[in-house]
Formats: sequence, structure tokens, C-alpha cells
Amino acid sequence: MQRRIPGSHFARNLITRRTLITQLVKRDFQQRYIGSTAGWLWGLIHPLVLLGSYVFVFSVCLKQKPGPDEVTQNFPMLLFAGILPWLLFNETVQRSSGCLIDQANLITKTVFPAEIVPVSIFLSSLISHLLAVALAIAAAGIFLRHISPMIVLLPVFIFLLGLFAVGIGWIVAALQVYLRDTAQVLAVVLTLWFWATPILIGDRLFPPWARILVRANPLSYVVRAYREMLLGHAAPSLSDLGSIAAFAVAAFVCGGLFFRYLKRGFADVL
Repeated sequence: MQRRIPGSHFARNLITRRTLITQLVKRDFQQRYIGSTAGWLWGLIHPLVLLGSYVFVFSVCLKQKPGPDEVTQNFPMLLFAGILPWLLFNETVQRSSGCLIDQANLITKTVFPAEIVPVSIFLSSLISHLLAVALAIAAAGIFLRHISPMIVLLPVFIFLLGLFAVGIGWIVAALQVYLRDTAQVLAVVLTLWFWATPILIGDRLFPPWARILVRANPLSYVVRAYREMLLGHAAPSLSDLGSIAAFAVAAFVCGGLFFRYLKRGFADVL
């Protein structure tokens, strides 16, 4: 008898159900902005307001300037490029935590592949993310007077960030079904995670003992890569790419196995 590779059925579901994923993405994106006057523009307004707030506090009030080794000395642009991957990751993981509860009717009453819900959330969030990336590229052309040719590498890093975010999303989504405090704990973890990522402050400003956290933080490498691709002229280093890929694949595989194991009891608990 031919032995099946562990997780092959799980992975096949993600491919064969692509039409259903497309429908979920479309519905999710429309529901977020239905009845709104500004519509999808809110996907740009929110990060811009957040960016303006941080620039006012850290640049205007605290007089913080980028370090000499940064790709640009333009603090707003440095912050904008750095916060983009964080917002995509944060939204995907945070919304994934309650997604199975929201889809309880489908999961309990039909043969529904629950693993595609966090995937659809990432893809829905990706639409707003790409709009913000396009705005960042345009802003770089206006304020920095150049558009980096390294943006051609951006899809690779978005793909790896997606693997990582979906992997973590699977874990928190499955836990939330059994432990309803998961979403609250996650909010705290993500807040600490944000400040452990060199977005608002550079690596050099972290105390020596905290730099271990920065090096162990996958988002640190993604933030640096985004800044180099959107604002600089050089490609991200192979070591950064390797680190991101290792974290992404590990999170995706472990998250998928964890989700598959707990999925067996979803219908009983939901």
C-alpha cells in the first residue's frame, strides 16, 4: 500500500479549493467596507493616520532621527516602509484568531475545509497592503527622487510573510476554538511583538540584552528587507532571505500540523 506524505491531503485542500478561497476573499473584502462612503480607501487612511501619529511623536516631539546605517534619512519614509509588513502580519493573525468562531455554522453543518479561512483572511488583507505598497513606491519617487529596482523582489518576501502569518494564524485560530481567552492573550503578545520589532526605533537603540529578541524576531528581517526594496538600491541580503524563509516554512508546517490535529474536535466544540 502506498504511503501518503503527512499533510498532503491538507495541502491539496488549499489548492483544489482555490475557487472557494476566492469567494471568501471577495466576500470578506466587501463586508469590511460595505455601506462605507470611502470604501476601500479606508485601507489606506488607517495606516496613513497611524504613520502620521508616530511621525509626530517620534520625529517632531522626540526629535528622533534615523541611524547613519539606514537606507534613508527620511524618517517618515523609513517608518512607512517598515510598518507595512507589520500591519499585514498583525491584521492576518489578529483576525484569524476569531475566524472559526465567526464561521461556526459552515464548519459544523457542512463538510467545510476550515483551514482555508485564515488563508482567505491573509489574501483579503493583502489587497489593502498592495494599495499601501503602491502608495509607498509613489511617495519614494516624489520625496526620495528614485524608485528602487529591488521592488521586483517584493513578491518573494510577501509570499514568505504570508506563509509565516498564515502558519501563526492557524495556531491561534485552532486555540481560540478551545480556549476563548486566546484572542485576548494574542492582543497582548502582538503589542509586545510590535515593540520588539525595529520599526519605530533602530536596532542600535535596543539595549544589548534586548538585541537577542530582535535577532530572534522574524519580522525584524522582513522590515529590513522591505526598507531595502522600497527605499534603497541594494537587494536584501541572502542571510536575511534565508532567515525569513526558515521562519516562514517552519511556522507554516508547524501551524498546519497543529491545526490539522485540533481540527478533529471543532464540530463538537463549536
